[in-house]
Amino acid sequence: MAEKKQVPLRISEQLFKDISRWAEDDFRSINGQIEYLLTECVKQHKKTGAYVGKDIDPDPDFDVKDFD
Repeated sequence: MAEKKQVPLRISEQLFKDISRWAEDDFRSINGQIEYLLTECVKQHKKTGAYVGKDIDPDPDFDVKDFD
């Protein structure tokens, strides 16, 4: 197995909590979740040249005016 590098990472408390909950949902450690997310982003970038997928934050399928 390839040796893994250690990288100190400073993130906000809220981001840490969000990643922690997400990791728990996916049955991963926090480190495993961060590594997974980074790996997926790198794969996407290699595949399309984009930094994030086009569907990561799509526009809603409704008009806000409909809720008045």
